[in-house]
Amino acid sequence: MQIGDMLSDRIKELLTSGKADRVFAWETGELVFDRSPRVFSKGLKGFVYDDFCIQNLCKYMIEETKKDGKILVLLKPCDTRGLELLKKENRIKRDKIYALGVPCGGMADGEKIKKLGIKGILSVRDGGDVFVIETAEGEKTVDKSDVTADKCLSCQSKEHIDCDELFMPEKSKDTAVIDRFVQVEEIEKMTEDERFSFWRSQLSKCIRCNACRNVCPACSCEKCIFDNDNSGMASKANADDFEESLYHIIRSFHVCGRCVDCGECSRVCPQNIPLHLINRKYIKDISMLYGSEDKPALLTFDKNDPEPDFLSGRGI
Repeated sequence: MQIGDMLSDRIKELLTSGKADRVFAWETGELVFDRSPRVFSKGLKGFVYDDFCIQNLCKYMIEETKKDGKILVLLKPCDTRGLELLKKENRIKRDKIYALGVPCGGMADGEKIKKLGIKGILSVRDGGDVFVIETAEGEKTVDKSDVTADKCLSCQSKEHIDCDELFMPEKSKDTAVIDRFVQVEEIEKMTEDERFSFWRSQLSKCIRCNACRNVCPACSCEKCIFDNDNSGMASKANADDFEESLYHIIRSFHVCGRCVDCGECSRVCPQNIPLHLINRKYIKDISMLYGSEDKPALLTFDKNDPEPDFLSGRGI
């Protein structure tokens, strides 16, 4: 029996027992690799849990816990860090959530499969360590390790946090193959001009779609400054080079010390801007300066804090 089928059976048991009255999980979409977040309130038709359920569902809990009843939500290890943040900041009603931790061996990126030159894809099925892909030209196989999503290659969350129950017919696997700070250190080695040029080339691609903000667990203000018409910075096309950077600079400072490093910002960016690297630079420095990346750097002051020029020459 596939894990999705076993998970479906357990969800039905929890609903029947009254642990929750609806479920927030994933459903199959119109495209082969498409998995969409959905509330299941009447049955589980369309429910799926497989290697393509990459979306972090915790952000949706802000609105879901405002509704009547209790919701059961499926959370991978990295997702639970976002839920923990929302609980700490009183953005969710934790007692209205039944958090069911699900195992994760690293999610797959459908675009990587396409980049391997496989065309006419009709279906994909789990073949253990490989994906068996049915195409218009016949059956092909792809090693899962070759198409692991980028954010899973440096995953630092193998353990679930604050779950009501762990559904673990198989243990979450360690998919990390690179240190999560390697790319940050490569940028740190650049000269100031090289760093400026790198980020100008990246941020100039931004189309201000707000996808990074909308998916981020740490971006949970009820009224975002970029939606405030009186701020002068309401969502709009960038007027000049400065505004191209301003949006991401402000957003990164807003989540500084609060980012859970889920990588969703870069994953959803339609322009493929590596936004997570900005946040990881903050995480790296906060950890180095304060010994913990959990300390809210911009909300805490101590007379023994390092001087601002301590980091001169080490910018992102």
